[in-house]
Amino acid sequence: MQYRTSFWLLSFGQFFIPFSVFAGLYFLFERFGQIKGWDFFEVALSFGVIHMAFAISECFVRGFDMFSSLVANGEFDRLLVRPRSTVLQVLGSKFEFTRIGRLLQSSLVLAWAVSQIHVDWTIAKSLTLIFMIVSGVFIFSGIFILTATMCFWTIQGLEIANIFTDGGREMAQYPLNIYQKWVTRFFTYVIPFGCVNYLPLLYILGRTEGNSFLYMLTPLAGCAFIIPCLLLWRFGVRHYRSTGS
Repeated sequence: MQYRTSFWLLSFGQFFIPFSVFAGLYFLFERFGQIKGWDFFEVALSFGVIHMAFAISECFVRGFDMFSSLVANGEFDRLLVRPRSTVLQVLGSKFEFTRIGRLLQSSLVLAWAVSQIHVDWTIAKSLTLIFMIVSGVFIFSGIFILTATMCFWTIQGLEIANIFTDGGREMAQYPLNIYQKWVTRFFTYVIPFGCVNYLPLLYILGRTEGNSFLYMLTPLAGCAFIIPCLLLWRFGVRHYRSTGS
């Protein structure tokens, strides 16, 4: 808050960035009514969940997104000699609290969608909705960690990673079954966005086939995604070559 005007202007801008995307979503459904059986408020629920998860992860895991500068400048050497985990130190190196604007906007969309869809809300469904957001935070955080890990070999961050952060966010704001099957499978079994916005959403809306309990537990798979990401990070740290300066 050292520069309050800058903070509030950036937060204001972050509020309207996803708002313009949501406006496009609204006009799309105004024109076509539904997409492959999904109505506006069901997709708005998916939109709110994925954008909330992205805003939270960008706020608290921004240090990994900016990690390439630590490697390029040799500052990562200093982190290695400190008696704390490198994950914890990189995590705390950068916070982006201006993302509160994006978080507020997505929260409003989520609250509006929840109030409009016809769902008999139970404790299990409410917990599933919360875990959908938590799962999304873990997935985006894991992608940021993977992006940072590549810097041990490439030095500079690779823009291709934005396919899975910004691109993943834009894609996952819709239920995955509107895409081709190979896309749905990739983003369910490799990068499990389907465990955030599609499979548990089927449980909340009562559209499951078979054991609905399994659909309710799918956000746990999204949370587990961060485990191999952290293992790859440790592998990268062990193979890091110091600047020698």
